[in-house]
Amino acid sequence: MRRREVLAAAAALASGCGYALQGRGITTDASIKRIGVPLFKDRSGKLGLDVRVTQAVMEELQKRGRFTIVREVTNVDAVVEGDILSWNVAPVNFSSDTGMTQATRYAISITASVVYRKIGQKEPIWANDAFSQRDEYDMGENAQNYFDREMLSIERLSAAFARSLVAAMLEAF
Repeated sequence: MRRREVLAAAAALASGCGYALQGRGITTDASIKRIGVPLFKDRSGKLGLDVRVTQAVMEELQKRGRFTIVREVTNVDAVVEGDILSWNVAPVNFSSDTGMTQATRYAISITASVVYRKIGQKEPIWANDAFSQRDEYDMGENAQNYFDREMLSIERLSAAFARSLVAAMLEAF
């Protein structure tokens, strides 16, 4: 009988082997039902970035299905406040096919200071003074498409930023 128990314990342990990225639960107070997300402040100077990032964060919180998300900071249980600190575009790959060196791939990044706090509490639930996200895009053959590709990259970057931010805020990683 003792041997069966040892084998059962070994089988249970073996089935649990492997790697998994998993949060340790929700860090949000169950009483939080309504979250205010005012427009992120923008110190980067990138026109429209504040609107796009704020909208992406609101959409990502809404996907969680547990909260009502509003732009106001009144009549809410918690608030997410962000300050976009920097926006950077830098060439990361070059080509000299035409005899002239030119950038063929760019990296864009955003860094923001974000605070998630419950109304009436002094200490935030979650805060990060330098939360950042990065994306890259190819220029392609035609340099005239630069701004179109940059805008598509901004959309991807905003969505990825929001996804990572909300996961960090709400899941105890």
